[in-house]
Amino acid sequence: MGDPFFYEGAEKLLEVWFTGTVSSSEDSGGGRPTDLRAIPRYELDELLKTIGAEIISVMSSSTVDAYVLSESSMFVSADRIILKTCGTTKLIAAICPLVKLTKQYTSLGEITELYYSRKEFLRPDLQDPVYSSFPIESKQLDTGFDGTAYTFGEGDRRWYMYAFTADGSRNAAASCCLEIMMEQLDPAVMAIFTRKVSESAKCATERSGIDKLVVNLNIDDFLFDPCGYSMNGLTPAGHYATIHITPESAFSYVSFETNVPLDQYPAIVKRVLAAFRPGKFICAVHADNKINDMAKEESLRLGFIKLAEETDTFEGFKLLDIEAISLRNHRLSYLSFVQDIT
Repeated sequence: MGDPFFYEGAEKLLEVWFTGTVSSSEDSGGGRPTDLRAIPRYELDELLKTIGAEIISVMSSSTVDAYVLSESSMFVSADRIILKTCGTTKLIAAICPLVKLTKQYTSLGEITELYYSRKEFLRPDLQDPVYSSFPIESKQLDTGFDGTAYTFGEGDRRWYMYAFTADGSRNAAASCCLEIMMEQLDPAVMAIFTRKVSESAKCATERSGIDKLVVNLNIDDFLFDPCGYSMNGLTPAGHYATIHITPESAFSYVSFETNVPLDQYPAIVKRVLAAFRPGKFICAVHADNKINDMAKEESLRLGFIKLAEETDTFEGFKLLDIEAISLRNHRLSYLSFVQDIT
């Protein structure tokens, strides 16, 4: 895919929430389930082909189906789908066929929230023209949504997000999410994620300590040949975690994402940094307004965001940027760090 001597590890991330508002002319339900997991597997296979990805494996819990892809991951729950794809995938192209499938197989008919995000690419020139710059991506999304585009950070620390929320929408369950995007990783750690060093995905998972990053995580992992690694994990409580690793030293990249409860984030961030030893990293923390109201901000005061606001260092890293915005249904904090060598 693209230049044979380069692979873009940084993912494009698409999160779409649906609600059941199919019109009567479209059979307002007609006995169809209010659950995106009713979309057949073969239809998901075809959907992924349109963006340049395929399913490698799947694991399920009572609340979510988690797919390891040839290019990262997909999570499908009752009313939300998360697609995370690296390389030169064409992620925005998945939206229209996804809506069509949703109307065909479920009683869900309207997008209530949509988020598209990514960090700055190392080689945007190797992407399809639509994905070569965020303004072009935003313009493409504007053809179907009245959303807002945001840019955080400077230079190669930039992180972009497009957010759309329909009027009056409100997801039933409070949620939060932590993303960690790491670069310039320790070569000794990255070597674990090669077939030369690890004979299996399980071996790489255990040698690296990935199996200890999130408590009670049931793991579905895959080690690519000759190198590269992907993992999805599900907890008994219905939360997920996902890790994707591009280990080549010239463009090493690791992403970590989870939606476990917010008060676990400080400890998780410390474990992730200790496991992968990056030279720099970006954090994006999404906190649902319901969580803030119910917990009276306690989780945030005790959490990673507050810690970063009070000090310019964290676990041997220097804080370079911190920005926060309030969206209709949640707050977003962006933080970037670089290894402190002073």
